[in-house]
Amino acid sequence: MAADIAKKLAAQPSKTAGAALRTFFNIAGAWELNETQAMTLLGFDERNRSTYFKWKRDPESARLTKEKLERLSYIFGIYKDLQILLPQAESADHWVHRPNDAALFGGQPALNRMLSGNVADLYVVRNYLDAQRG
Repeated sequence: MAADIAKKLAAQPSKTAGAALRTFFNIAGAWELNETQAMTLLGFDERNRSTYFKWKRDPESARLTKEKLERLSYIFGIYKDLQILLPQAESADHWVHRPNDAALFGGQPALNRMLSGNVADLYVVRNYLDAQRG
């Protein structure tokens, strides 16, 4: 599923980058992420700080790699799943910050897992939420 979305996103690079990044920054705002957390979800570290802020200022200027597209796809899926599972926007948006007793979170918030920096952890959270949806 993520691969399908990534393919669609790759079809029109500048339009896609702009729309995808605007969506990401809106989600980051809804989830009340700080800049470091948002950068980590995108796969950036402090060395990429200027690129991150350039993309934030001018999303259409971004060139999204396959890895960035994959990350965005999982983040969008996580967001969508939460909106479906928790129809009250505030509950859905704060879920990532709440401690979670599910085995894969070990009592920690899902955001901790998502902030490992690994694409695989975004995948795991997405799969968990997909399974909760049934």
